[in-house]
Amino acid sequence: MTEPMYNFSTVQEAMTEIFFEEYECQSLLRINAATLSCYQYKTENPNTKCCIVVDSGYSFTHIIPYINDTKVKEGIRRIDVGGKLLTNHLKEIISYRQLHVMDETFVINQVKEDSCFVSQDFFKDMEIAKSKLENNPIVKDYVLPDYTTLKRGFLKSPEPPNEQQTLRLSNERFAIPEILFHPSDVGIRQMGIPEAIMDCLKACDEQTWPHLLSNIILTGGNAKFPGFQERTYKEVRSLAPAEYTINVYLPENPITYAWYGGKAVSKDQIFSSLLVTREEYEEEGHNICFEKFDV
Repeated sequence: MTEPMYNFSTVQEAMTEIFFEEYECQSLLRINAATLSCYQYKTENPNTKCCIVVDSGYSFTHIIPYINDTKVKEGIRRIDVGGKLLTNHLKEIISYRQLHVMDETFVINQVKEDSCFVSQDFFKDMEIAKSKLENNPIVKDYVLPDYTTLKRGFLKSPEPPNEQQTLRLSNERFAIPEILFHPSDVGIRQMGIPEAIMDCLKACDEQTWPHLLSNIILTGGNAKFPGFQERTYKEVRSLAPAEYTINVYLPENPITYAWYGGKAVSKDQIFSSLLVTREEYEEEGHNICFEKFDV
């Protein structure tokens, strides 16, 4: 069972009770998704001792350094920006500019997934977005689904109005993901992802910095934005010392990467030692869970 970093102890206890007392499970493992991603990366790269996992999901983004398979808790950084915030902000912009969609979270989430990308040069793209249509590759129309003939919308080149209901998207396409790199754009006084990556190093031994920066792993749904990997590399490269090698790894599917890590852990010899059995729980209660589950 995966759970977020620093989950409330009361929530942890309630989850454990549900599994053991309501569902009568014989054993349980509660673990962070980022730890499973780290394990999967090590499975693919056996000689790796250190890595940084950037887990950017629905509710928030975490940056977690791992040294010798152990997360450095003092180095964990949280950014209060996730897919939900991006979708909500896109709803507000579209509702203000074009069509009231504040109640259409599901559709606008699809619009975000199908249309948005991470800009490599924000101010240059803003200038392009102001150009006339014939010289503007950024402006696109998004055809909205009618759930009769069309179940999911799609992007197309701007055309004169027809029977299809469309949204015209311009700088929203890259301004929304930009919040991950500049949370201050929406009034959140926090670092962006590249700065948080560099800041997490302060809690780690300086000798590990080259190894950490050469193994940055991007996971979570937001990592699927086109250009996310390139922008992260570009900005970390500009912030890091020139003598360090920067490597930013994007899995084929960053959403399921942690799941594959869990699959690999379940086949490892150490798996049984990570579990809390029903007998242990009945004998020692929640204490054994807090000892074994390092969340």
